[in-house]
Amino acid sequence: MPITIRPLTAVFAGEVSGVDCRRPLDRDAVAAIEAGMDRCAVLVFRDQPLTDEEQLAFTRHFGELENYVTPGHIRQRQEQRLGPGIADFSNLDKDGNIMSAEDRVWFFKLGDRLWHSDSSFRPVPAKYSLLSGRVIPSWGADTEFADMRAAYDALDERGKEEAEALVCEHSLIYSREAIGFTDLSPEECAAFRPVRQPLVRKHPVTGRKSLFLASHAGAIVGWTVPEARMFLRDLVEHATQREFVYRHKWRKGDLVMWDNRQTMHRARRFAQGEVRDVRRTTLGGEAAIPARAGLGQAA
Repeated sequence: MPITIRPLTAVFAGEVSGVDCRRPLDRDAVAAIEAGMDRCAVLVFRDQPLTDEEQLAFTRHFGELENYVTPGHIRQRQEQRLGPGIADFSNLDKDGNIMSAEDRVWFFKLGDRLWHSDSSFRPVPAKYSLLSGRVIPSWGADTEFADMRAAYDALDERGKEEAEALVCEHSLIYSREAIGFTDLSPEECAAFRPVRQPLVRKHPVTGRKSLFLASHAGAIVGWTVPEARMFLRDLVEHATQREFVYRHKWRKGDLVMWDNRQTMHRARRFAQGEVRDVRRTTLGGEAAIPARAGLGQAA
């Protein structure tokens, strides 16, 4: 069966048919999906009842998994429910019970409801993320995606010129402070040390420019913090206008794949007391700023 991609919105996002994500892909299938990602930036695969091993195998068709020594979370390895390579975005603890609303890990997870791009707080941000819906609550839990290419295109010429000259500092500290989570140890603060990313990125295949924003961005090099945060807030409001956003309503078995270089996303609220079990695999990308003059790491 040939691979087809049906548009889900007028701007971006597509639904893929003709692919069984549990089976190995040939070279043509991989190329077709990658071309769809370049064009749509978000792809939805329905009815994919994956195991963790199958999700990992499917993900590896498109690159190397992220592999970092420093954490992107605050849960220690011995406290984690899932194996290596699979990120747990559920509301479950290591024993499979629903987390307490007072759980420190749950507080940290609430930051995912802010607009962000995965791993923008790392020196080398993520390429693709793939999220598998294993158990879906009866209400809520949608994921919204914003097309950062369209957001860039909609800027006037002065706005584009200004944005292209700017470098931001990204850290999990900034995004968690935004929701009032400041309970970080000295070791966690050191692990979440800010890194520098350009405000505008150019796609390596299509050449399209996009804004590279996230709630993790809390400073602009050479600007005062208050002025930078007001500017970034205005830019996020611009980039997340309804015409730039696709809202994914989850079904059990959905696999959603997105390009972090071209989109932002955020999780939405869901029914309290119900299980939400979604699992993410993530591919490492490429440095957004070439290694020069120490720009990859904040001073």
